[in-house]
Amino acid sequence: MSWLRSARTVAGELVDVELAEGRIARVVPADGVRLPGDTDLSGQVLMPSFAEPHAHLDKALTVSRAPNPAGDLAGAIEAMRGIAGTLTHADIAGRAERALRIHLALGTTIVRTHVDVGGAMGMRALGALIDVRERWRDLVDVQVVALVSNPMAGQGGRDLRQALREGADVAGGCPHLDPDPDGAVAVCLDAAGEAGVPVDLHTDETLNPRMLTLATMADLVTRTGFPHRVTASHCVSLGVQEPAVQQRTAEAVAAAKIAVVALPQTNLYLQGRRHPAATPRGLTAVTALRAAGVVVAAGGDNLRDPFHPVGRGDALEVAALMVTCGHLSPAAALESVTAAPRATLGLPPARIAPGYPADLVAMPGGDALEALGAASAQRTVWRAGRVVARTTVSAEVARPRQREPHRLRPHPPGPDQAGPGQGRAATPPELEGAAS
Repeated sequence: MSWLRSARTVAGELVDVELAEGRIARVVPADGVRLPGDTDLSGQVLMPSFAEPHAHLDKALTVSRAPNPAGDLAGAIEAMRGIAGTLTHADIAGRAERALRIHLALGTTIVRTHVDVGGAMGMRALGALIDVRERWRDLVDVQVVALVSNPMAGQGGRDLRQALREGADVAGGCPHLDPDPDGAVAVCLDAAGEAGVPVDLHTDETLNPRMLTLATMADLVTRTGFPHRVTASHCVSLGVQEPAVQQRTAEAVAAAKIAVVALPQTNLYLQGRRHPAATPRGLTAVTALRAAGVVVAAGGDNLRDPFHPVGRGDALEVAALMVTCGHLSPAAALESVTAAPRATLGLPPARIAPGYPADLVAMPGGDALEALGAASAQRTVWRAGRVVARTTVSAEVARPRQREPHRLRPHPPGPDQAGPGQGRAATPPELEGAAS
C-alpha cells in the first residue's frame, strides 16, 4: 500500500490517491498529510498512463539506415524494402526494445504495433516482436498486428493465417495498396474470423478521393456480423470527401462499431507533397467521425524511420497535434491518447477512481492544459502500482541584469490627444458621456 499525495487530476481536483495490489484503492481530497513512504505530487498532474494504438516497432529507429529523399509514402516503403535483408531477429528486437523504453519513459504502458509479414521479411520480424512482447509483459502491454504484404488474394492470405497461428494478436494489412482493395478487406476479415482475433487495417492512406475502402469495411462488417473488434487506421481519404460523404460514411462506420485511429504526425509528413497550394493536412475527418459516435483514437505511428524521421514516441505530442490539426479541445485530445485507444484495443478503461488499474503517469503542471502544453519530459510512470519509469529534468537559466524600470519620455500631445484649449474644444464636464 502506498499514497500519492496532492496530485491534480485532469478534472482539476486536488487529491490523495491510495494504491494497493496494483489498483487504485482510494481517492480522497488532499489533506496535506505526509507520511514516510508517501509520494508528494504537489505541482503535478496525475492521469491514466497513455496508450499507443498504432506503432511500427519493427521499423523504429531506422531513419539513418533507410533514407527517404522523396518524403512520401511510396518512398518510405521502398526505403524499408531496401534494408529488409539487413534486419535480423536481434536487430529488430533490439530496436523495438529501445523504442519501448522511449514510450515507457514518456508514460505509455500500452502499445499496439504493426509488424511486416511476408515478402522479403517472411516471419522474421513477427518472431522478434513476439519475443519482445513476452519479455516486456510486466512493463508494457504489447499487441502485435500481422501487417501482411499484398496481394492478399493468394500468398498474402496464406501468410496472414500463418502469422495468426504463430502468435500474432491481430490481423492486419493495407487494402488500399492491393490490386483488389475490396477483396483484400474480405480476405482479412475471413482470416481473422477463422482465428477468432480482431482486425486492424491500414485504411485509405491516400488523398485520392476515389479510394474509400473504409465504406467497404463498414458494409462487410455489418453484413457478415463480424464478431470481433475492427479498427481502421489512417482513413486519410475520408478527410477530402464532401461533407455529405463524410457524414454518410461516418454513420456507417459507427453502426459497424469500427474504431478509427488518426495518425497526425506521420500523415502530416507523408501526405500532400503533390499539392503545393492549399496543401491538405492528410488527417482523417475527425469531426465527422466523432459527431457520428465513432471512437477516434490517436497514435504516433512511426518513431524515427523513413515514414516519419522525427517521431518522438510522446503521446502528448500526438495530443497536441490533435488540438492543432484535428481541432479537438485539449480535454478531448487527452482522451484520444488515454481512454479512446484503450477502448479501441479492447482493454479495460482506466480512471483516477477506486478499483481501476494503477497504470498512471504524473508530470509537472498546474492543470491538465499546462501539462499538455509544456509536455515536460519530467514524468513518473506506474504500472500496476509500481514505479516503472522516472525521468527528472533540471534547468539552469541565467538571470537578466538588474536595472531601473524604463520610464517613457514625455512628448507633446497629438491632435487626437490635445488637452483643454488645444486643438479641439474640451467637452464641458456637465456634458461628458452625453454626446452621440
